[in-house]
Amino acid sequence: MTDLDTRRGGAATGTGDRSRPRAVLPALCATQITGWGIVYYAFPVLNPRITADTGWSAGVTTAAFSLALVVSGIAGIRVGRIIDQRGPRTVMTAGSAAGAVSLVIVALAPSPPVFFAGWILAGFAMAATFYQPAFAALTRWWAPDHVRALTVVTLAGGLASTVFAPLTAALADHLTWRTTYLVLAAVLAVVTIPAHALALRAAWPPAPPTPVDTDATPHDVVRGRPFLLLAVAFTLSAFAMHAVVVTLVPLLTERGYTTGQAAWALGLGGAGQTLGRTLYAPLARHTGTTTRTVVLVALGGLTTAALAVTPGPYGLLIAASIAAGTVRGNLTLLQATAITDRWGARHYGKLSATLNAPAMTASALAPFAAALLAPPLGGYPELFTALAALAAAAAVIASGSSVRRPA
Repeated sequence: MTDLDTRRGGAATGTGDRSRPRAVLPALCATQITGWGIVYYAFPVLNPRITADTGWSAGVTTAAFSLALVVSGIAGIRVGRIIDQRGPRTVMTAGSAAGAVSLVIVALAPSPPVFFAGWILAGFAMAATFYQPAFAALTRWWAPDHVRALTVVTLAGGLASTVFAPLTAALADHLTWRTTYLVLAAVLAVVTIPAHALALRAAWPPAPPTPVDTDATPHDVVRGRPFLLLAVAFTLSAFAMHAVVVTLVPLLTERGYTTGQAAWALGLGGAGQTLGRTLYAPLARHTGTTTRTVVLVALGGLTTAALAVTPGPYGLLIAASIAAGTVRGNLTLLQATAITDRWGARHYGKLSATLNAPAMTASALAPFAAALLAPPLGGYPELFTALAALAAAAAVIASGSSVRRPA
């Protein structure tokens, strides 16, 4: 038995000879910025206005948004299977149209049930247009140089909040939240529907050979011990990381910092996330698959622990937040390449969506769970300590995710 976790088994970053459709990469960069910016990041900006105008509680509106994330994780499995078989054009174009329609429903919703219906449809749109389908497209078209393409798209996606959070706020200063959503729905439709329909027309190439047992079906892989351990590790890590993001501001304000100072710390953590994505390719070239997974997940726990035990000074907290963001940026690409590094690209869409479905569900539940856990644990520093322990457990579990070649 030869362990696949060697440097040769790391994420491929060399240049392939395969002809690639040139329009795909810039198109997906544009649609990821627009899709994430409008469908995802506009909500936290508009939610205070929604609750103030409608009288619905923040718990109700946030629950609708979280449900969309859960639906996205579950629906992504079917979307991945379709892309594996037929390519991304039809499903991503349809998803773009569904996203625009979902925001129209949200904008016109007269009651919470209709509001929920709009976000459920948005969940299907997320599954069909966000990172997972884009990753599946690039992994097939760009193999074996997919890490470079994935990095470019995630760097672009990282600009979504930078572009659309202030744009959404500016629109909301002059329009109602309902009209703002209608304007954003129109922008989403104009940018993403034609981009997906026209740029993704290239022939869908056959999947490259898998690096391990070519007779293994997706069902076999999903039932295997490495896949199950990896799914558990990513789920625990995702819960911890997203809980840290949503509770960093309360942690710092509890320690006496102003809301503005806390917001800067959170924002600079986002800058660290962008930095982290630029570092992933060289890291992949010099580390083995499982080693890289364990180290990055463990570093997530370490940066969370640093935030838990560091009351100040403010500059040190900023540094810890940037370090945590750098790790989060790497974790995005780690998840994007986890399947190809272990099982190849043949069933990437389905396997990647299956792997990430529980992690996305954990991410959706993290804000609620973190808010519920902080008081009984004694406060936000204690919560961060618990989250660091959770990430450490995830790193230990990830150590069992190596795939071995048949003898």
